[in-house]
Amino acid sequence: MPITLTDEQNHFPGLSRIGALLADPGRAAMLWSLMDGSARPAGELTMIAGLSPSAASAHLARLTDGGLLALEVRGRHRYFRIASPDIAASIEALANVAQVSAPQRAVPRPVRTVPVDMRYARTCYDHMAGELSVRVFERLVERGLLTLHGSSLEATTDGAARFAEWGIDMSTQKSRRRRFACTCPDWSERRPHLGGALGAALLDSWSAHGWVERTERPRILRITPAGHRHFDAFLAA
Repeated sequence: MPITLTDEQNHFPGLSRIGALLADPGRAAMLWSLMDGSARPAGELTMIAGLSPSAASAHLARLTDGGLLALEVRGRHRYFRIASPDIAASIEALANVAQVSAPQRAVPRPVRTVPVDMRYARTCYDHMAGELSVRVFERLVERGLLTLHGSSLEATTDGAARFAEWGIDMSTQKSRRRRFACTCPDWSERRPHLGGALGAALLDSWSAHGWVERTERPRILRITPAGHRHFDAFLAA
């Protein structure tokens, strides 16, 4: 009689369970629509997934019970959002893997077909992704403001001073119940951008300075004229 090993016996706790949650196209569509950090009502997610209300309700329950979604009840309405930044980063990373490891029989979508505005600057849950974000991250490392250790990052003394100029308190970011700073795979650029608490703080700071604006289109960010001047100067320094 064959022996079936559980995830725990194989030393991969929950891996197959998470894989099963992501395997359904309807659930994947719901998750991807929430990658802008928003909370959406069940009815909207139902339309996005193209499911019947009863089927969508069952899928949302599975995603919530599985820890991928968090439920917010507002009066008579139920809103769902990605449960945590780490989960959002994992979904983004899997999207990157899916793009570069697609079966040969299915022609991979060329990166150049990604809409220009989405490729240039967009949100990855609560931090910035896209071409500009990747370039800024690489410049932070090149200038010695961040040091890379595997996928984790630490700010140098010069880096802490630069982030303070942007209005970011390093001790506050390091005290948060999440990774301080880490690399996050960028599915359009296929190079990492900055994630973690520091990545989220940077987007908040750049927004407060008026350099980056959210748009009506989900996930798309607009770089203002002042923002272009700021980022051009930083990248050229």
